[in-house]
Amino acid sequence: MSHETHTTRFTRVCPILRIFDEAKAREFYVDFLGFSVDWEHRFGENFPLYMQVSRAGLVLHLSGHHGDATPGSTVFVETLGVEAYRSELAAKDYTYMKPGVEPLPWGLQMEVTDPFGNRIRFCERLETESA
Repeated sequence: MSHETHTTRFTRVCPILRIFDEAKAREFYVDFLGFSVDWEHRFGENFPLYMQVSRAGLVLHLSGHHGDATPGSTVFVETLGVEAYRSELAAKDYTYMKPGVEPLPWGLQMEVTDPFGNRIRFCERLETESA
């Protein structure tokens, strides 16, 4: 058995989410959720888009490549200020989504679904006396 796990450290997770329409992806992730486009890549002319978007420490990769990800995936994001984020999104009055915050045993959770069936669950963990 290797002792390598004692020195291994993961520095960032970048979930890859499958997209099918670049305009809809930008409308949802940039205009609605407020992410910034960090970079875009194509292998050539008339190739699918692969791009990175980010906001407040959350980094997502969005890919039009069929082999990169499965449509309908879910990403769980531990969040601070989920109620404020919900208020920000509600003020945008986005036609296709009006998310709410649901109190659950593990925290306050807001789920959004992108135009491609991918879900992001923003969850603010509840602090308990035993924590």
